[in-house]
Amino acid sequence: MEVEIKLRLPDAAAHRRLSSFLAPRLRRTHAQRNLFFDAAARTLAAATAALRVRLYGLDDHAPSRAVLALKRRPRIDAGVSRVEEIEEPLDPALALACADNPARLGGIDSPIIRLVASECGVGGDAAPFVCLGGFRNTRSVYDLEDDSEGLGLGLVLELDETRFDFGTSYELECETAEPDRAKEVLERLLTVAGVPYEYSQSNKFGCFMAGKLLP
Repeated sequence: MEVEIKLRLPDAAAHRRLSSFLAPRLRRTHAQRNLFFDAAARTLAAATAALRVRLYGLDDHAPSRAVLALKRRPRIDAGVSRVEEIEEPLDPALALACADNPARLGGIDSPIIRLVASECGVGGDAAPFVCLGGFRNTRSVYDLEDDSEGLGLGLVLELDETRFDFGTSYELECETAEPDRAKEVLERLLTVAGVPYEYSQSNKFGCFMAGKLLP
């Protein structure tokens, strides 16, 4: 079970303000391309599941790495997201091949693909994978490694700028085993930074499938 705090920022100005405030704590920035796969009948989506291939790097033709993920039964309440998640590394060249020929994904040697086939019947000849499309995300990762500003210890923050075909969203996330404490820390941080926010009510895949920005 992946547990995350998700706080939505209203616009690019709030994202820039928070980026500037957190700049001394920046550890790395990832360029991500996210692609989603399902049967033509949207069998996985109907089962509240999302199968994602994430490619890292600025060059679409030569990603530095790729990750296959299955997310199921998402729930989000008051900015706390809970979702069943399984991840495994995927060879970047194979990921590109599956993006070009989605049906090929059903034939790879993968525990996730076997699980999807056995539980949902997706990936074989009767229900081959199709690519639903996706979105791009720039993720900046920050460490709250000291408490000099009274913000809290031991948290890793992810600040996302997510570009859909229909708009851009901005979100601060933090994966944690202590959601109440982490949410308190993040809210205090945003207050100190003077950055407005609200609790996210939907995830990125939900926005993608809806075809519009959701709260």
